[in-house]
Amino acid sequence: MNLSLNRRTTAVFLLTFSSSLPLILVGSTLSAWYTVAGVSLLGIGALSMVQQPYIFKFLWAPLMDRFSLFGWCRRRSWILLTQVLLVIGLVLMAYTGPKQYPFGLAMIALIFSFFSASQDIAIDAYRIDVLHANELGVGAAITSLAGRIAMLFGGAVALVFAAEIGWQNTYLIMAAVMALEILATFAAPALRNEEATPRSLQESIVGPLKDFVRREHALSILIFILTYKMCDALALALNTPFLIRGVGFSLLEMGTIYKTMSLVASLLGTVVGGIFYKRLGLYRTLMCYGILQALSNLAYMGLALASKSYFLMATAVFVEYFCGALSTVAFVAYLMSLCKQRFSATQYAILSAIIAIPRVYFGPLAAIMVDYFGWAQFYFITCLIGFPPLILLFRMKKHLLNYRLDTE
Repeated sequence: MNLSLNRRTTAVFLLTFSSSLPLILVGSTLSAWYTVAGVSLLGIGALSMVQQPYIFKFLWAPLMDRFSLFGWCRRRSWILLTQVLLVIGLVLMAYTGPKQYPFGLAMIALIFSFFSASQDIAIDAYRIDVLHANELGVGAAITSLAGRIAMLFGGAVALVFAAEIGWQNTYLIMAAVMALEILATFAAPALRNEEATPRSLQESIVGPLKDFVRREHALSILIFILTYKMCDALALALNTPFLIRGVGFSLLEMGTIYKTMSLVASLLGTVVGGIFYKRLGLYRTLMCYGILQALSNLAYMGLALASKSYFLMATAVFVEYFCGALSTVAFVAYLMSLCKQRFSATQYAILSAIIAIPRVYFGPLAAIMVDYFGWAQFYFITCLIGFPPLILLFRMKKHLLNYRLDTE
């Protein structure tokens, strides 16, 4: 797979990093902060609810499809505004702690998620609009890679920082990194075909929906998008409390092991995923990667059954990140291919909002399942949940079998 970089793909990489970093900071990293503060498992599970704006972002996406700000590029103007607000949000989170103000920090995180989801809308649309047709496959791999690096930095590296310099300084560092991303927004190339903007707000709302529902297999596509990553969403909902409380690793141990294994696995998974995507096509990669994605949860089941082991933790992390990177390459490429440039912000917002439903709402469910079944049985169940979506994928085989993204 050729990962050649130009101004467009470089901008996609940097802006995808900006898009992915806030998600981890209100996800597993915030969960770790609440975990070491002594918050209950059910409370930590409920913390995933602060990410609800990621589900409902399609409601204001038409506004971002229709209007621009500051008389500037439609996509980059919204990216700039949300980045500034995210920097402010991280500073506020840094000076609020879960021990003293657990509810207050959660409310700030909820507002922060709104700005993060809005940034996602603009960056997802920019990525779809700026890449040429023959760059979408490379763009999907770069998107996956940048997202994984952001997750690593905001997750593993942040945990190491927190163990060494405290949570407040850690979130201030993250705010500084987000501020640097503003430079990437200014340096990003202007979009072609800005004239493709919807002529009215009504068109920006009705047009994307009408275009999508008229497609063949529209309902099956939506159900597949909802369920394909469901097993991972459920397994990772309480991953941080599992490793800290369930197995007994420290923040420093988690950060150190994650820093090494997740980066290596993500890089390798992205490259391997891209290579086999080119050779096998969309259907076969979605199927094969989906099977591996489900089976990877068994590595955490093994860790739950064993005593504390650095080798088993490193193995589980490597398997999960490698298989996750594989499936993400094909899945992101598929999502991008479903969006028309004219309505890219709204259509991608709808699709990514559907993906976010399990991630946001499975936190409390995961906590209840762990209390009832225990950690090992919980991860076994998440493995089983990964297979029904593949049955639906098999039913769409004829539609996807000969699909090649770079020819679209």
